[in-house]
Amino acid sequence: MKQCTMSLSPALAEATKAWIAQDPDPLTQSQMLELMAAAQDDASALAELQDAFSSPLEFGTAGLRGKLGAGPNRMNRVVVMQAAAGLAHYLADQGLMGSSVVIGYDARFNSVVFAHDSADILAAAGFKPIVFDHFVPTPVLAFAIRDQECCAGIMVTASHNPPQDNGYKVYLGDGRQIVPPADKEISARIRQVLDVTQIPRVRDFTVVSADVEARYIASLAVPIHMGPTTSEQRGDVVSVYTAMHGVGWETIREACVATDFKEPIAVIEQRDPDPRFPTVAFPNPEEKGALDLAIAAANVHHADVLLANDPDADRLAVALPIGEGDWKTLHGDQVGALLAWWVIERARRAGQELRGAFASSIVSSMLMEQIARAAQLDYVATLTGFKWVSRVDDLIFGYEEALGYCVNPKYVGDKDGVSAATFVLEMMAALKDEGRTPWDVLDELAIQFGLHTSDQVSVRVNSVAQVSDVMGRLRKNNITQFGSFEISEFRDLAIATPDLPATDGVTFILAGRQDISRARVIVRPSGTEPKIKCYLEVVCNSNDLDGARASSRIALDELASAVQPLLSSD
Repeated sequence: MKQCTMSLSPALAEATKAWIAQDPDPLTQSQMLELMAAAQDDASALAELQDAFSSPLEFGTAGLRGKLGAGPNRMNRVVVMQAAAGLAHYLADQGLMGSSVVIGYDARFNSVVFAHDSADILAAAGFKPIVFDHFVPTPVLAFAIRDQECCAGIMVTASHNPPQDNGYKVYLGDGRQIVPPADKEISARIRQVLDVTQIPRVRDFTVVSADVEARYIASLAVPIHMGPTTSEQRGDVVSVYTAMHGVGWETIREACVATDFKEPIAVIEQRDPDPRFPTVAFPNPEEKGALDLAIAAANVHHADVLLANDPDADRLAVALPIGEGDWKTLHGDQVGALLAWWVIERARRAGQELRGAFASSIVSSMLMEQIARAAQLDYVATLTGFKWVSRVDDLIFGYEEALGYCVNPKYVGDKDGVSAATFVLEMMAALKDEGRTPWDVLDELAIQFGLHTSDQVSVRVNSVAQVSDVMGRLRKNNITQFGSFEISEFRDLAIATPDLPATDGVTFILAGRQDISRARVIVRPSGTEPKIKCYLEVVCNSNDLDGARASSRIALDELASAVQPLLSSD
């Protein structure tokens, strides 16, 4: 055993004992007792204990998300009860006492326990909790908030985080995730909850009616039936689907039945909810290798398209065949462009008038704006996160490059990987009937608007100080070029503008060169992971698309090499 050079401090010992005394969960109580005992002479145990008490798990615009375990810096029943009590206090201060709050949960470890703890606390605080009695996708919860005229909603999920994590998303009565100042006001009330044994609780909630999910399915089925494809065309699309061990399968299957699509061929090994996520290193369809089983199934069944949801089904990944046995996963910006094109095209084909706005996050492709403007639609760029995209007035379609799409904004004020899947299938049906593919559409968009190609560079960090160091260095603005690209404009996103609230990020607009007409670099800290993320995009205007792709790849690699050293705090 490794000997510890420093002992357990009296303050940490006292904090640990106080935590154990109020923890209602025997498992985390036991974990904390064992960790406290081990920390007396084991440096690694002491470090783990210190980290568990280093700070409270931060409640922000994404709610809570973190590693399951004991202590205030982990996801556990104490932290969730504090969050529920703080939320109840905030809602009461808004004059909403007596209103309904709907609560959903996914299949991760402790999700149902966290949901019921929250319901008990809200009920005792004078609210009317409505709780799903089974796992549901996040977009179903977001739909239920508006459908049930609730003052708030809670979704217990960690989305695509690793298996050892869980999280807690909070929505207000508009069905959208919270934004400032609500996050800070709720957080302040959470910090006032010091002893969860003093929080009143009562088991008094109603179960969400099955009619709610039926109405959700109807909300996405109606536009498909009113669209430009026939039942026969929709039934001709062969798709393979993976739920990534999450909760999307039953809802996707019901959506396809309701819209006359052929039932997707499920990847059996990943179809059913499993909080261990046994077949993937990370349950994120963007991760390398995550779609290997799905691609194998798509080859066996000669599928037209591969669809993948993340575990809570609010995101959608799409892969397409590129040759015999070869498949390519589309970048989020490519799916965003295809859906933007299809929203416009389906309205045109169906003889429907389209009015309103398209929206995408500032780190998403610049192509979106051009597609919207060409169709004489408004376009709005928002801060990163669907809590911002969904708030655009008269939204018709919104997306962010991290696989989030909203095609049903009237009913779901968040990204929705289920309704987006039905729109992708509808597009596939129309194109297949014409002997075309989405690759043809992407080529046409590239000819019309220039080939937009994007990439990312990410660097993991260990502390907030590292983030500050990197962002501070970039803000000094003494950088004049990235590789052979000269910087023509620098924008500090921490300075609010009439169009954008302040956020921690910087944008570099790059001057073009002979083969690249436009280029851009955006750097920002991740909102959900300990990373600094850099978003690269280049635009190449050429009818020679093969040459344009080659030039764009070279340019992106050059930018990545130039940016990488600047993201390190060393």
